[in-house]
Amino acid sequence: MLTQAAKAIAPELDDVPIHIERPKDARHGDYASNLAMLLARGLKQNPRSIAEALVETLPASPAVARVEVAGAGFINFFLSPAAHTAVVQRILAQGAAFGRSQTGQGRKVLVEFVSANPTGPLHVGHGRGAAVGDCLCRLLEATGWDVTREFYYNDAGQQIDNLTLSVQLRCKGVSPKDPAWPEDGYRGEYITDVARAYMARVRVDAEDQHVIGKGDPNDMEAIRHFAVAYLRREQDQDLKAFGVHFDGFALESALYAQGKVEATVRKLVASGHTYEQDDALWLRTTHFGDDKDRVMRKREGGYTYFVPDVAYHVDKWERGFTRAINEQGADHHSTITRVRAGLQALDIGIPKDWPEYVLHQMVTVVKGGQEVKISKRAGSYVTLRDLIDQVGRDATRYFLVARRADSHLVFDIDLALAQTNDNPVYYIQYAHARICSVLEQWGGDVACLRDAGLEPLTSSHELTLSQRLAEFPDVVEAAARELAPHLVAHYLKELAGDFHSYYNAQPFLVEREDVRHARLALITATRQVLANGLDLLGISAPEKM
Repeated sequence: MLTQAAKAIAPELDDVPIHIERPKDARHGDYASNLAMLLARGLKQNPRSIAEALVETLPASPAVARVEVAGAGFINFFLSPAAHTAVVQRILAQGAAFGRSQTGQGRKVLVEFVSANPTGPLHVGHGRGAAVGDCLCRLLEATGWDVTREFYYNDAGQQIDNLTLSVQLRCKGVSPKDPAWPEDGYRGEYITDVARAYMARVRVDAEDQHVIGKGDPNDMEAIRHFAVAYLRREQDQDLKAFGVHFDGFALESALYAQGKVEATVRKLVASGHTYEQDDALWLRTTHFGDDKDRVMRKREGGYTYFVPDVAYHVDKWERGFTRAINEQGADHHSTITRVRAGLQALDIGIPKDWPEYVLHQMVTVVKGGQEVKISKRAGSYVTLRDLIDQVGRDATRYFLVARRADSHLVFDIDLALAQTNDNPVYYIQYAHARICSVLEQWGGDVACLRDAGLEPLTSSHELTLSQRLAEFPDVVEAAARELAPHLVAHYLKELAGDFHSYYNAQPFLVEREDVRHARLALITATRQVLANGLDLLGISAPEKM
């Protein structure tokens, strides 16, 4: 419409972009455009006069009830009731597919997330990474990407040495209270569990555990292997309880064993971007935007932590993942420049901004207004399992993705447990359950609602709810494009609010069949979108509450 009108009054300015957006204030219409202001400079006319001319030139459309000029020259469009409610039948026809698209065109993307060191139970920060990462995968899949989920285990280095020593000391009856306990040793009660299982020589399988013989407390290599396997299995169980799965796992130790770290270092040396100084090997990361050069190989031997990270990302690239996303804690911020510098120094065609990063900030857990800092089992932090056990998987997932990943999150256990409208996940799920209850009370065949006439849907509540439903595909696209699952969480809360307002304002099971069926069609479509959105967050859509 606007394109035709613009060509009619200003054919010489056909390269001016036309922007359409939804006004924040509903009084300004369903859509608005600043086209007149963009044309004003070229036409050297008052933008309001141009806007009035554009409106006069607009062709008639059954989808538009009226068009108004506002302010200095904004053009506001008000849709007809039929245009608003047309989305209802589209939702009922598409069902679970509504909101999904093929934007990604089947292209491959690797999403690495959680990637916790196998040195203890997953803490609440890992939980945020798991929730955000899993939702990113769901959003990318919903927009047509071929997603591979991967977990990278840092199962080599000093932290694993500390774990091994801690387990060995526990095997020998030494406790963290003993003066001999190392300063960097792990003190949680889970270390006792690992030591006890090792001494009984429990074999750790994917599905179960069974005794295969007594362990040797002096065999450090056996303890190392056992402790890592035991804790990996524990983490896998926590993630399973959280509804998170992975397509593959990568091991830092395997990068060394397969010679990939050494091969990467040789290539970096050959690239001419390294130098020797103070008996250490350095990478000129300043050539690629870093504030100073970084040590690759320490003078006492051994590589710094970012070197195997570079090798791991080379492996990702060589596996054909031209798009890769890392969801990690904000403490990884300093590694971004170093890893990218290492990849650029190799000069193998990797783009400068590859991989992409989504960094989440810390989580503070509160209960009764007081911060909760420790877990009985972990000792020094709140575990993901603690949250799941206290508030359930659904509430845990919602609260961990409800805010922007790069903002600090306060997880209020009391709020997550509250069965009130103040609890957003309860508020959203209750909307879904309420609709199910209405449909159960009606007792009819939902399939017949696909052919319901929607002309009776004219109230402000009905048009507002319809417009909100129509926004869902754009929200999914934006959340996937911006790697921002909190947009879906926010949308669902607003949709639930629109429904609850409608529920309180108008009855659904009225005597007039055409009105009853129209309203039932609208709330059935709402139920579908609530379910689709909750699924993108990995949250259930209960039929009863």
